[in-house]
Amino acid sequence: MKAVLPGQPEACLQAVSTGYWDGKRVIVYITGNALAILSDPETILQTIYDDDERKLEAVSFDESSGKIAACTDATVRIYRPLSHGDDGGSPKWALQTSFEVAQGSTSATLSWGSSEELLVGRSSLWLYNTTSTPASCHWQQDLPSPAKAANLSPDSSYIASVGYHDRLVKVWRRLNFSSEEIHFEFSYLPHPRAVTSIQWRKPFYVDQTMENILYTFCVDNVMRVWTGADGSGCQSLHQWGKLDLAAAIRNEHETRRHYLRWAFILSQRDLANAAERAVQERGDGEAKEDVALQYLLSIANRDTEICVVFDGHGSMSSWALENISSKSGGAENVDNVAYVKSKEFDFLGSSTGDNHVEILSYCNKNAGNLHMLFHHFDGKVEVFQSNIADFLDPTSHAKARLSPRATWSGHSASIKKIVRNFSGRAIVSRTEDGESIVWRHTAGPSRNRLIRHNVIPEERHIHRICLIRGGRFVVFLHHGSISVWDCASPVHTLLAECKYDIPGKPLCILVLPRERADDDSVAHLATVTSEQRGIVWELHLPLKNDDATKVHTNGYEKRLWEFCRFGLSDAGDLAYVLPVDPAGSSPVISGFLDVFARDVAVTYTHSGRVEFWTARVSREKDRVEWLSTSSMETGVSEPALVSGSTMKKAALVSEDRSELTIWDIRGARVEYRQDFENHNTVQDLDWTSTPDSQSILAVGFPYRIILLSQMRFDYLNKGPAWAPIREISIREFTPHPIGDSTWLSDGNLVIGAGNQLFLYDRTFGTTDRLISHARVPHRKDGTRDLYDVIQRLNGPLPIFHPQFLSQCILAGKHVMVRRMLMALNQMLKYHVEGDVIDDYLSLDLAEFYTGNMTSSMSTNGHGSSYLVDQTSYDDNDEVFTEDIAMAICEKLQQITIPQLSGHEQIQLLDIVECCGVVEKQRRSMDENGSRFMLFFRQHALRKGRTNEIHMSWREINWAYHSTSQDILTDFVSRQYHGTMLWQNARESGMFMWLADEAAVKAQFEIVARNEYTKSEIKNPVDCSLFYLALKKKTVLQGLWRMATWNKEQVATQRLLANNFDDPRWKTTALKNAYALLSKRRFEYAAAFFLLAGHLQDAVNICLNQVKDIQLAIAITRVYEGDNGPILRKLLENEVLAVAAQEGNRWLASWAFWMLKRRDMAVRALITPVYTLLETPISSDNLQAKSFLTDDPALVVLYSQLRQKTLQTIRGASKVMPRTEWEFILHNARLYDRMGCDLLGLDLVRNWEFFRQPPSAPEIGGEIDPRKLLRRRSSMVVQDMPMSPVAPGDMKTGGHGVKPPPSVFEEPDANSLLDSFGF
Repeated sequence: MKAVLPGQPEACLQAVSTGYWDGKRVIVYITGNALAILSDPETILQTIYDDDERKLEAVSFDESSGKIAACTDATVRIYRPLSHGDDGGSPKWALQTSFEVAQGSTSATLSWGSSEELLVGRSSLWLYNTTSTPASCHWQQDLPSPAKAANLSPDSSYIASVGYHDRLVKVWRRLNFSSEEIHFEFSYLPHPRAVTSIQWRKPFYVDQTMENILYTFCVDNVMRVWTGADGSGCQSLHQWGKLDLAAAIRNEHETRRHYLRWAFILSQRDLANAAERAVQERGDGEAKEDVALQYLLSIANRDTEICVVFDGHGSMSSWALENISSKSGGAENVDNVAYVKSKEFDFLGSSTGDNHVEILSYCNKNAGNLHMLFHHFDGKVEVFQSNIADFLDPTSHAKARLSPRATWSGHSASIKKIVRNFSGRAIVSRTEDGESIVWRHTAGPSRNRLIRHNVIPEERHIHRICLIRGGRFVVFLHHGSISVWDCASPVHTLLAECKYDIPGKPLCILVLPRERADDDSVAHLATVTSEQRGIVWELHLPLKNDDATKVHTNGYEKRLWEFCRFGLSDAGDLAYVLPVDPAGSSPVISGFLDVFARDVAVTYTHSGRVEFWTARVSREKDRVEWLSTSSMETGVSEPALVSGSTMKKAALVSEDRSELTIWDIRGARVEYRQDFENHNTVQDLDWTSTPDSQSILAVGFPYRIILLSQMRFDYLNKGPAWAPIREISIREFTPHPIGDSTWLSDGNLVIGAGNQLFLYDRTFGTTDRLISHARVPHRKDGTRDLYDVIQRLNGPLPIFHPQFLSQCILAGKHVMVRRMLMALNQMLKYHVEGDVIDDYLSLDLAEFYTGNMTSSMSTNGHGSSYLVDQTSYDDNDEVFTEDIAMAICEKLQQITIPQLSGHEQIQLLDIVECCGVVEKQRRSMDENGSRFMLFFRQHALRKGRTNEIHMSWREINWAYHSTSQDILTDFVSRQYHGTMLWQNARESGMFMWLADEAAVKAQFEIVARNEYTKSEIKNPVDCSLFYLALKKKTVLQGLWRMATWNKEQVATQRLLANNFDDPRWKTTALKNAYALLSKRRFEYAAAFFLLAGHLQDAVNICLNQVKDIQLAIAITRVYEGDNGPILRKLLENEVLAVAAQEGNRWLASWAFWMLKRRDMAVRALITPVYTLLETPISSDNLQAKSFLTDDPALVVLYSQLRQKTLQTIRGASKVMPRTEWEFILHNARLYDRMGCDLLGLDLVRNWEFFRQPPSAPEIGGEIDPRKLLRRRSSMVVQDMPMSPVAPGDMKTGGHGVKPPPSVFEEPDANSLLDSFGF
């Protein structure tokens, strides 16, 4: 925390009290119905709110016991310290007891004496003993007039009291200390005029026995000192000496009547402590030469108290009162110490009103300089610190005599709402009872604080607030009127007001962009109602360049009037309209109305539709034009809380306030979803961003705020896109829940809770457990900077980061990957601990996006084929091999790379090892095969560390489109040590990606055999499903023959011996299947369905009971081949439905290719799946909108497939050029968000669009797809006459019509080779 505004101090004489207890300084003051307890100007120990709503009137702190007494107009409460704070925490207080006192029209006074006695004064004096609970009153005395002050002497032997406008001070001398009955006698101390304040001399330490000395201050500007008549104290007090305060400061221009003086007594204790500190600060050598210090010590070494006198306008005079006792006379013992003038003493400033100021001083023992508290009755306490040698230096050397430490202010009631201006340099906070305060935020390296600028007394109900022109003007929207206040100077004025009448409930007040950037004297304000109607007002501000034409009415100039009305008819059923939270780079006023203009508002409907709007004011046309810049349906209906930022990010909280979702509206995806359960209700959402445009969301709960930062997308580990990086809790400072919070400029956060404002800056301690996984740099003092942390979690990755390497491999940049690994090897070989590791390994960045290094997105689809271009790292033509990979791995186990976390370094090790394994097979394998092999190997290495059960559909697609599947099959089989069970086959996705039907059956038979031999007892039940899918009943019969141990053997053998083409045995098989189903033996039941020839039922069991879609597809492919009707039905109804629901484009593309719909397979990669189905499945579940459904590798597969065959070219030609353009930009943005900016640059720099067809075809004709290519069309496989198996009833964008018969063409030799995979 950087600063705290502990609440507005009450304007009472006894509002502030301080003392030194238990080795700690305690300052306590009253604000509203709360007590703020502080230990130094910046540290708040505790805030105590009372259930009683009445304001507190006085507070007093007892140095000996640490107790605090506070009172309202009728109740006195006593708080005792619970803990001393020795265990590292801060001390805390709790209510010990409370008691009622008689009410009166004046405020009560409180004073502590010795042995926990408390004196309460108002219309009577009551002396309470607070050691017991409840407190007991053992003396009471009625007074003729209410007491203004009643003070108990430190040893409880005297009471001094004085009434309002009273010139006689009553002194009560205590006659006995017995517990039964206490007696006092009293006498008067006469003064020529009314007495303003009285105080007893403070003891040097608690329980010191000393003579009681009373100081009285009188309206005649004289301070008088009273002592006992003799040492025994038998008689009443008499005057020892006096000091004329008016004469102490001689101002020529003052008339005698206007002498206003402020004086306070600097006690002997504080003087000694402060002098000791001054000597320590000067050091031995300097102390002897320092005249001011020697002068101070000559004063402090005698028994001296100092009276400091101010005139409030820059003059200060200090007087030493030496050796005060009943034995000495006072006249010759009052000496002037210093008389100086300095601007620092001008604490009244230019204020002309009768602003009363109370002054207290304190100095802690052993530490700290002299502190002075100036309690201004207009609602603030200013805390100054001073070196006492400089403060009392009589010479006029310019020194910092007083340096400001803090200003304590705030509200006197609970804060309900805080609104910021656009720049975050000013805020206005509003309480429940309508008090609004404007604060200015000054951020600097040393001083980061909020300064109270204005208090606006607005009686009416305030509906919405906004600040304009740096907080100089405040706009209030009321029900039926709008008012503007000028807060440029501390004295606020109502600038303008305008009534309005509009249907619906006003939802917001918006500041519209200026029409001319340089003209800040005219502002336009708008409101939008729940019925989509709106009003715009024009406001002329009294600023320097206000040369606008003034409108005069009745001699007054009119500054605010209705400019125009508008309707947002297509905005929907509006629930919220909010100004957009500023984030990202500062807006430029372009004057254009387009999607690049700054967003003004964000609207939310009851159904969860989010829309961003921009606006342009046109004064010529007298209207405002609105444009929707982006929108999406989130599906979160009736959101309880919403917020949007100019980065097109939106946050929504569900109706029960427990679930938070974060959306990227431009990319139409959900990036974060978290359920905070019911006991954590979300109350507030606020956006900001770092200077390099990384978003931060502050999520407010009743007692804490969590800061969520965006993270890089991570498609390999499916990592989260947002993470909590800091938690701010206010529970230790206040029991009051948070009212509101908002961001200020430069990453500062202000939180309003109760009467108080807490200002947090960007630094926080490293103890925060939330971001332990990121190796984030911290400063020397062990703190972290919020911006540094977020920059570490976002932004470009070093090129040796596992995510960057993986994306390079996916993008087909194998040559570049080998270059990087060689460079990494070189760097690790010569690495010395402490060396800085270059993020780019000293490689030339241009290599990533220029020349022959470009990816498979180049024209021939095989841009970096393995047979081409072995670029080496340096001149000695070293080539990347498995040995080098092993060397890198060894080094990585010894050297810690600072840019990577531990987990990331392990992943890097995995990738390097996998690259080495793949390198061996490189020459005999195509690109897609090597991609699969790499990620499969990585999956095997990471299996224990992640919860992924099988390879993702992305990897299955690579293997499916590979021309070297035999090598892959062999590799997968070896990975499982030649004993591949079904769960291994499912894990590798083998039966999804094998294209050759014979290979599918061969591998399936291997799985069947392994399933049989997997256990010691060799149970035929385990492999029945597999052998019956292969239609090898005889093999199964043979296995049963050997299973003599199985009690089902005889019956099963007898059953299998029958002919199942016979309807009678079919029925028997079905009966068995249903019986097994009821016993929940699902896989065995499916086997019997296959025995009966009911493939569909077996498939249904795999889907619904076993929940294994791969098993369903595998047995269908084995049982009826790849062209069977049940496979088609399964793919269309189940697989595509799942793909649409999850938004899984990889799965959809694979399914369409299996269905021989290659045109659709290409389109599925680029457009949402559910739009391609005949019966679109509405995708309401959030999973389909998740950012994880995107993946830049889709571009790679798209660029590969779209020019493979005529069908795919045709499918790609059906994609609108704009869709493809947006898809490419979207993926470039994804690369950017993943930290792979270089790949995003490569994508947009080297992408080739299809040529547009030269002219429209004739009616009924089709464009020849080969005309769209920019390369030799002979490379394309001719597969146009659609397979009759393909479903004609699917939505194909006009594909249902069969192409006209074409003349037979001699196939090109190249195309034949291509179809064989050469």
